[in-house]
Amino acid sequence: MEESTSEPDVDLENQYYLAKTLKEEDLENSITAFQKVLDLQGDLKGEWGFKALKQLVKINFKLKNYKETMKKYKELLGYINNSVTKNHGEKSINSILDYTSSSRDIEMLQNFYETTLAALKNAKNDRLWVQDQHEVGQGVSGARGVFEVGQHYQAAQADLQPPLSRDRPAQGSHDTRDKSRTQLLEIYALEIQMYTEQKNHKQLKDLYERSLRVRSAIPHPLIMSVIRECGGKMHLRSGDYEKAYTDFFEAFKNYDEAGNPRRINCLKYLILTSMLLKSAINPFDSQEAKPYKNDSEVKAMTDLISAFQNNNMKDFERIFQENKDSLMADQFVHEHIADLLKHIRTKVLLILVKPYNNIKLDFISKELGISEEEVESLLVSCILDGFIDGRIDQVNKILIMRHGTGDDKYVAMEKLAGQIRTLSFAIGV
Repeated sequence: MEESTSEPDVDLENQYYLAKTLKEEDLENSITAFQKVLDLQGDLKGEWGFKALKQLVKINFKLKNYKETMKKYKELLGYINNSVTKNHGEKSINSILDYTSSSRDIEMLQNFYETTLAALKNAKNDRLWVQDQHEVGQGVSGARGVFEVGQHYQAAQADLQPPLSRDRPAQGSHDTRDKSRTQLLEIYALEIQMYTEQKNHKQLKDLYERSLRVRSAIPHPLIMSVIRECGGKMHLRSGDYEKAYTDFFEAFKNYDEAGNPRRINCLKYLILTSMLLKSAINPFDSQEAKPYKNDSEVKAMTDLISAFQNNNMKDFERIFQENKDSLMADQFVHEHIADLLKHIRTKVLLILVKPYNNIKLDFISKELGISEEEVESLLVSCILDGFIDGRIDQVNKILIMRHGTGDDKYVAMEKLAGQIRTLSFAIGV
C-alpha cells in the first residue's frame, strides 16, 4: 500500500524532530522522546511511527541494549506490508542491516538476520529477501564459516518460487523475463559466495562465468558487488592479477553505489592486487577511489603502495610491521601477505644488485631489512626463475653476477670450442 497522500500529522512530525534534536545531546533521553511519537500515533501505523522505530533500533543498538533493539526492530518490520512504500521499506531495512553489521555479538547478529528473512518471506518480498540472504552470508559466514552460508543458500533455493531454470530461457513478457533473470543472478551470487568460502575453485569458476553471461537482468548493485568480489578472489588465488584487479574495482564501485561498507574491504583488495600486479598505476588515481585516499581504514594500505611504487623497502617493511595486526586481521589479505612481501622484496632486490658484479649477502640483508637466510632463499628463487644470472658463493656469502664478468667470456669460449670440435668431427679433420 502507498503512503497516505493526506497532510502529515503536525503533532507527530513536531515530536519526531524534537526527538531527533534531543538525540544529538542525550541518547538515553531521546529514547523516551521517540517513544512518544509511537504513543501519539496509537494503532494507526504510519510514516512517523516507522521513522521513530528506525531511530529507536539504531539508538538501542548503539547503547548495546540488544534485547530492546530486537523488540523495536520486530515492531518496525510490522510496517513493511501496509504502512510504508516497498521502496522506503527496502532502503530502511538495508540501512539498518548495514548499521548493525559491525556487531561482534554473533548470536544477536544471527537473530537479527533470521528475524529479517522471516518477515520478508511472510511479506512475499522475494527481491529484498534474496538480497538479505547475501547480508547473512557476509555478516554471519565471516564469524561462523561456510556452514551458515550453505544453509541460507539451500533456503533460498527451496523457498524462491517458482524454481528458476538455468538451462531454459525465461518465458513470458519482457518484465517477467527480466525479473526472472534478476532472481537467477541473485541465486548465482549467493551460490558463488558459498563456493568462495569453500574454496571450491571449479564450481566457482563455472558459476562466475555463467553469471556474467546473464543478460537483461536489473540486479541491486549489492548482488553484482558480491559476484565481482568473489571473482576477484578467485582470479587472485589463481595468479591472474589483471582480471582480479578489474573485478575488485567493479566490486568496489558497486558497493560504493549501494552505500555498503564492504567497499573499504574491496579497496584494500584492489591495492593489494595492484602491488602483486607490479603496476605503476595507483588505484587512488581513479575518480571513484580518490575520496577514500585518506580514510583511516585504508591508510596502512595507502602507505604501503606509496612505499612500493617508490621502491622503498625499508619504509615498506616498517609500515607493514607497524600495521601488521590490522592488516592480518582480514583473512583474505592475510592469505596473500607472503606473496606480497616476496614481490616487493624481489622488485627491490633486482634494482639493488643490477650495478654490481659481486655483492655481499649481509649488504643485501641490511638494505632489505631481512635476515641473510631470507636473502639467500630469495636469491635462489630469483636465479631459478631466471631473474638473476649469477651464483651464490655460500662459503664467503657473496652473490657473484655473470653479466660482464670473466665467467661470461669463459662460458662463451667453451661454447665456441665445442662448436669447433663438432664441426671438425663432421668434416673428418
